[in-house]
Amino acid sequence: MIKTASVTLIGLILYGILILPFTTYLHNKPFVEKLGYVPSVPAFKTIAADQKELVAASLVLKVLIYFGGLVEKSESQLAIPPDYMSMSRLLHGAVKLDPYNMDAYYFAQSFLTWDVKQYKLANDLLDYGMKYRTWDWCLPFFAGFNSAFFLKDYAAAAGYYQRAGELSGSDLSKLLAGRYMQESGQTELAIGYLSAMVKGEHNPALKKNYQIRLTAFQEAHRIEVARDHYRESRGAIPAMIGQLVSGGFLSPPPRDPYGGEFYLEGDGKVATTSKYAFAKVKNKSLKNAGDVNERH
Repeated sequence: MIKTASVTLIGLILYGILILPFTTYLHNKPFVEKLGYVPSVPAFKTIAADQKELVAASLVLKVLIYFGGLVEKSESQLAIPPDYMSMSRLLHGAVKLDPYNMDAYYFAQSFLTWDVKQYKLANDLLDYGMKYRTWDWCLPFFAGFNSAFFLKDYAAAAGYYQRAGELSGSDLSKLLAGRYMQESGQTELAIGYLSAMVKGEHNPALKKNYQIRLTAFQEAHRIEVARDHYRESRGAIPAMIGQLVSGGFLSPPPRDPYGGEFYLEGDGKVATTSKYAFAKVKNKSLKNAGDVNERH
């Protein structure tokens, strides 16, 4: 008992020695850089001692507060590019300290895929979580969506959705597994996924983020429906969205909540100049992020 108390005391002292200067350092830095310095996972493990769950939760909370602040900075766009590299390292560190931490997996899924397009890194993290959160149907549900929508790996998607369906009893997951996530109907797939995310998310910043993206895909789906009606009526694919509006097939005109402009590609596919994201980030900033798992 005394030994345990001593270890805890030493851990808290080390935590204070390392974290307090780190906190002061962050407090004096510009907002955009506040996640710029990230201690290594071994350092976190050392200072955490037997308080790993508490330290892990504090790391996730730091990322949530940071990102939430960026989202609230503007109603229409993220004016300050998020420090995705440091966000990823903090969340990876959190799950190494506490592999059962729910928020780390959920938040990593929200930005690693849509914003920085690190689909494999996201699924690797989800696979890691599935080893521990064996009851959590959301993790295979996320991985199934990533596999189908982003990676176009329908066999893997079917396997993930089958697992999600078995854990949750969800008819949607079972249906998606049975369909093998065919490439057609991807917009409807995204709408179903994002609707589930909006419904289940409790963090205000993440909920708002998902709602904006859901609205964007709902607008894209409206254009797709109008495009198909135009093709049936005119016997050809429209060249521009303006033709759908002026022809009475699409009303009101579509609006991209990310501030971009919807347009039709040569094959009729609906796209937007925003690429469904506010902030643009170079993927090379995360090219080594996956090494966190291997090194630690």
